[in-house]
Amino acid sequence: MLNGILNIYKEKGFTSHDVVAKARGILRERKIGHTGTLDPDAEGVLPLCIGKATKVVPYLTDADKCYEATVKLGAYTTTEDASGEILETFDVNVTRSQVEEVVKSFEGPYTQTPPMYSAIKVNGVRLYELARKGIVVDRPSRDVYLTSCNLIEWIDDTTFKIRVDCSKGTYIRTLCTDIGRALGCGAYMEYLLRVRVGHYCLEDSLTLGALESHKHEIDKYIEPVEEMFRNYPKITILHAYNKYLYNGNALPFKSAQLLPEQLGQFVRIYDEEGTFRGIYKVDNKLQQFIVEKLFI
Repeated sequence: MLNGILNIYKEKGFTSHDVVAKARGILRERKIGHTGTLDPDAEGVLPLCIGKATKVVPYLTDADKCYEATVKLGAYTTTEDASGEILETFDVNVTRSQVEEVVKSFEGPYTQTPPMYSAIKVNGVRLYELARKGIVVDRPSRDVYLTSCNLIEWIDDTTFKIRVDCSKGTYIRTLCTDIGRALGCGAYMEYLLRVRVGHYCLEDSLTLGALESHKHEIDKYIEPVEEMFRNYPKITILHAYNKYLYNGNALPFKSAQLLPEQLGQFVRIYDEEGTFRGIYKVDNKLQQFIVEKLFI
């Protein structure tokens, strides 16, 4: 059985579920999960978690992401992207410097109202299901954070490309629409490319075609689960405490072979054989490592 994380490049025309289904067929593995939906028209990084690695799906879903998006000025659409119907059109009379200033102004804390065409549930119903019936409901706003938001290419007087580093839950379609609103001429997202999820980057991703070609040497491309937590200190537990370790009990600090000077909030726990066992939370008050997530 395979265990680990596979960095897949989702191509245009596939849903995230399509990618999972095709990967299951190629690898002949049933236990595969994806880590954050990409719309069918979008492309880019879609890490797949395989086997025991499905336990890290929530961590990757919560990871910061980076996108490149093409913004089209002059209209709003029903879906906030190019797949929707035009709702309203505007004359465009803005300069590149004005666009750069407005785009940059979205850096930092940013409150969004999710689009109607989204998978968010309201009263147990997906918003896109309501939108397809022509029903519009109030959506709770959400606070997101843009670490950076920059204009990276000026294509023409109504079209440009932005690059955005952002927190989880950020709708780039909505950002594009809000940029158009701030410029006073409307806008929608014409194209979206996800270039990074956590530390998984575009240049290291595999298309489904490449996955098929390399399926007999797939171990070269699957990243071990513990690499997801590479920034957490590594702690090796003494053999005498294996019973506590394998049963998922809290572990006293004295069970570690060596304590680093800076523990942080979480640590990676290994047994003396070098096998990764899980992520533990550091409780300095109780002088213990407390189970956060086991991978036994």
